Amino acid sequence: MRAEIFAAIFLMARGYRILERRYKTPVGEVDLIIANAHRLAFVEVKGRAELDEALGAVSRHQQQRIKRAASHWLAKQRVPLGGEIGFDVVAIAPWKLPRHQKDAFSHTIS
Repeated sequence: MRAEIFAAIFLMARGYRILERRYKTPVGEVDLIIANAHRLAFVEVKGRAELDEALGAVSRHQQQRIKRAASHWLAKQRVPLGGEIGFDVVAIAPWKLPRHQKDAFSHTIS
């Protein structure tokens, strides 16, 4: 949970608004849902000893869980969303600046 807070602060400093934290549904969970003027993203936060290790730690199963939760969130929105939608990863490692990887995995929502 500390990694999620650090990631949220990092993303806010880069101009994103945090729309949801730890968004849970019966079909999955998203750590952060963020947006700026042009982009909406569903973010998985991974904390590991090294940044590269954290970036590679999102399994196919986790990707599917995030996509299902994203579909659930999008279906609940009453206002149509414009702009780009992405699935991102924020990697957190001790004593290093976080790394935000935009479009870390496929955009296809099933």
